[in-house]
Amino acid sequence: MTTNEPNPPYALGYTNAEHERLIRQAARLAPSTERFFRAAGIGPGQRVLDLGSGPGDVAMLLSRLVGPEGAVVGVERDTRSIARARARVAEAGLRNVTFTQSDVAEVASDEPFDAAVGRFILMFLSDPATVLRSVARHVRVGGVVAFYEVCWAPTVLLSAHLPLWSAVVSLIPRILQRAGANTEMGLALHRTFQKAGLPAPAMQMEIPLGRDPDFTRWMFDLLDTLRPQIPPLDPALETLGDLDTLAERLQAEVAASNTVVPWVALVSAWSRIPGPKASHSS
Repeated sequence: MTTNEPNPPYALGYTNAEHERLIRQAARLAPSTERFFRAAGIGPGQRVLDLGSGPGDVAMLLSRLVGPEGAVVGVERDTRSIARARARVAEAGLRNVTFTQSDVAEVASDEPFDAAVGRFILMFLSDPATVLRSVARHVRVGGVVAFYEVCWAPTVLLSAHLPLWSAVVSLIPRILQRAGANTEMGLALHRTFQKAGLPAPAMQMEIPLGRDPDFTRWMFDLLDTLRPQIPPLDPALETLGDLDTLAERLQAEVAASNTVVPWVALVSAWSRIPGPKASHSS
């Protein structure tokens, strides 16, 4: 991909309903995201850059990690999302979080950051390595670059035993791919970090499993957000049946199976900004 290739429109949109879905999703992701950030070395007193802040959940989590002596700067291109994030931060009484409107490839800062992070953002970029290289320039030597991305292949594989659930988890990545997203960005992080000039990252994959209605509802919510992008003649629609009753039928299938189903696989990757190479005189 060329570095001047524009990013595709965000596949999930910026509606109020999507903000609510993201907030519900963030509540489930909070424990694993916090573990990841702590393992990467993010902590009190640090100044952290959050890319693609959306309605502000990652920035708010980071606010607690860096504490009152630290600072979080969220970058988001959508004005409605920034307004929602600012309102939520104000309501929570957080004074160490600010947001700026910018494309993630055009971040400007006069002061270096201790860390740059993002969750489910690189998968929607046309050239994630170039963006990562640009962002890394704003992180001090020894600072952290840490990203959390998804991988759908294991979820599709582990869902084959339930026909309806399998049909949904197979359709979602196909829709996202048609919209320009990389649904296997998680595994691509190793290559992407190095292409951006960063050291090979430490990586880990986690696949949440569950069967409660809130857990299974997430998959329906995501499909519902993407519903306008499903082609009318897509063969999967016949398998899914009436979409207005799909959430209940998904839960019934999972409950009757007396087993658990997988969420999307979550892949974390982080590395530190290396110092300048020492020169050797002859």
